[in-house]
Formats: sequence, structure tokens, C-alpha cells
Amino acid sequence: MILDTARLLLFPALMAFAAASDLFAVLGGMGLHDILLHFGAGAAVLVVAFGCFAMGWVGGGDAKVAASVALWFGFDHLLDYLLYASLLGGALTILLIQFRQWPLPSLLMGQAWLNRLHDKQSGIPYGIALAVGALIVYPQTEWIKAIDLAHLAMR
Repeated sequence: MILDTARLLLFPALMAFAAASDLFAVLGGMGLHDILLHFGAGAAVLVVAFGCFAMGWVGGGDAKVAASVALWFGFDHLLDYLLYASLLGGALTILLIQFRQWPLPSLLMGQAWLNRLHDKQSGIPYGIALAVGALIVYPQTEWIKAIDLAHLAMR
């Protein structure tokens, strides 16, 4: 019930936030040059990620997530993001390879999601590393620095 409610409300809220952020970029004084650089970063990552998808190295969703994060971060924070996402993705891959070497305890075998995660034929849920990498870099971006956090703090 809670998960269904979150799915019902989360996507529209995120889309409204994305639209508002794009509007605030223009209203907040982001110039055309900066906007084009952000689009360039997103396009560059999309081209590379699409190539990786075509080769079967990453999933299509992962390629789109990486490109959308690059669009938000621009070139200023892109290298940091890609570094964190790569390191986290590598660690996740190593952990899953180790996890998949051991049989699942019988108590956990009834969990469909865990069975899929444990299946050696399934891929690596790299979206986790992409999201965590983005959350690590996000506080360093202009998007968060533009917010007067002291004003928002509870007194």
C-alpha cells in the first residue's frame, strides 16, 4: 500500500520538480551559454552511454539516468559524478559477484526480488551506483549552493 502510494505520487512530483528547476535555471540567471553547456554534457554522456548500451554493457535505463544526471550537473561536476558512479558501481559489482557465489538461505528463497538479484545470469543494478554517485555530488553543485540553507534552517 505504501509502495503503491509512493509510486503514484513520486513520479508526478519529480516531473514537476524537474520542470520547475528548468524554469528556475532561466529565472535564476543561468545564461544561455551555461544552459548549452549543460545540454552538451547530457548529450555527450547520452552518446557514450548509448554506445555502451548498444554493446550490451549497460542497460538502457542506466544510460538514460547517467545522461539526465549529466544534464543537471553540466561539465563542472561531470567528472566527479562519473568517478563516484564508477567506483560505487565497481564495488556493487564485486559485492554481487561474491553474493552470487553462496547459496541463498532457505528462509530468503521465497523473495522474488532477492532471487533475481542472486541469479548469476541477471545484470548488475547499476542504477543504484548512478543514484548514490549523484547524491554524493549534488551538494557541491550550483543547484544546491543557490539555496539559502541558513534561511531554511529551523531556529
